[in-house]
Amino acid sequence: QVQLMESGGGSVQAGGSLRLSCAASESTSSTYSMAWFRQAPGKEREGVAAIYTGGVGTFYTDSVKGRFTISQDNAENALYLQMNSLKPEDTAMYYCAADMGGRTVVAGWKSGEYDAWGQGTQVTVSS
Repeated sequence: QVQLMESGGGSVQAGGSLRLSCAASESTSSTYSMAWFRQAPGKEREGVAAIYTGGVGTFYTDSVKGRFTISQDNAENALYLQMNSLKPEDTAMYYCAADMGGRTVVAGWKSGEYDAWGQGTQVTVSS
C-alpha cells in the first residue's frame, strides 16, 4: 500500500504563506485522486482541496478558494499545497490522502474514501 509523508508545516503570522509537500512511496500517476484534509482541535476533519488525475480537475473547499493551490508532480511522486494569505482559522493538522481504487470518483473528494493517509503536518497561524 502506498505510504504518504507530509512536510512543510510550521508557524506563520496571518497573511503569510506556507507550502506543504506530500511524498508518496509509489507513483502518484496511478492514483485516481489525491487530496489535502485538515483537522483543528475539537473539530471534525475537513476536506481542503483535491486533484483528480487524468485532467478531471481540482477542487477546493469554499474557505480556501483563491488562497490555496493544490498541485501534483508525478515525476517526483509528490503532492503539494501552496497556502497564501493564511488566516488564524487555517490552523490545523494537515493530512494528505490518496485514492488508489477509485472510490472518490463516485463518493466525492470530501467523502474521505481514500486508501492511504499521511501522519500529518501542523500549521499554526497567529494573528
